[in-house]
Amino acid sequence: MSEKDDSQKLTKPFGRYVHTRIAGNLVFIAGQGCRDPETDAYAGLSKNPDGSVAAYDIQAQTRGVLQNIERALSSLKLNKNALVDVTVFLTDMKDFDGMNAVWNDYFADCTPPTRTTVAVRQLPGLNFVEMKAIAIL
Repeated sequence: MSEKDDSQKLTKPFGRYVHTRIAGNLVFIAGQGCRDPETDAYAGLSKNPDGSVAAYDIQAQTRGVLQNIERALSSLKLNKNALVDVTVFLTDMKDFDGMNAVWNDYFADCTPPTRTTVAVRQLPGLNFVEMKAIAIL
């Protein structure tokens, strides 16, 4: 869900919150994982027969996260150029280089936002990277 309720293009939240919230001329984007809103599948995962995660591709997950941020921006008729600050959450800092490579490619054609990257113990769902963002209208 977003304030403009373009929710059919966004993932269904795990809880009662909106994907975007406008305050003044700022847009706050809730933490986005790599779950595809059409299929509900997580990007970059391979699973064991019992359904547990066998391996993940941090670059595929990062691309999925950035696509979901782009969807949230698009629901408000914005694009990545509106981003001013992003916080990246990684479950393991060994994934920093892979995430950073996708980040650098994604923002190669524009001025990137500021960024803070932190390691966390765990993220909701089957995400190994999540990002929350602030954009400007």
